[in-house]
Amino acid sequence: MTAAPRPVDEKITINLGCVDLGQIDLLVQEGFYANRTDLIRTAIRNQLNTHGDAVRQAAARKTLALGIQHFSRADLLAVKASGQKLDIRVLGLASIAPDVTPALALAAIESVTVLGVLNASPAVKAALARLGQ
Repeated sequence: MTAAPRPVDEKITINLGCVDLGQIDLLVQEGFYANRTDLIRTAIRNQLNTHGDAVRQAAARKTLALGIQHFSRADLLAVKASGQKLDIRVLGLASIAPDVTPALALAAIESVTVLGVLNASPAVKAALARLGQ
């Protein structure tokens, strides 16, 4: 598929106990990390690296594309013209171009499974959400 614009970080919220938070603040204060976010990102990356083989094996077993997949209007028009439909299965970011209409998305996409982020217009997301029902 075509190249996508660089993805924007997804914001999440976590709850931490006051002792854990205090320890994080101490490490930041001591200069080990620039800020809380730096420590949390580092901890998450370390855990993902520790379990990297398991992630790759599970992604392969579930036939998930690992990383970023972008679908342009031209990509979906070509799929539609071929009489085929896509089964989008992504671990990471699936991006559908902003000029893709809900009708085109439904005509070219059979199913969507995204573990991570689906970047598409609200109308396309709403249309694709109906595929699972």
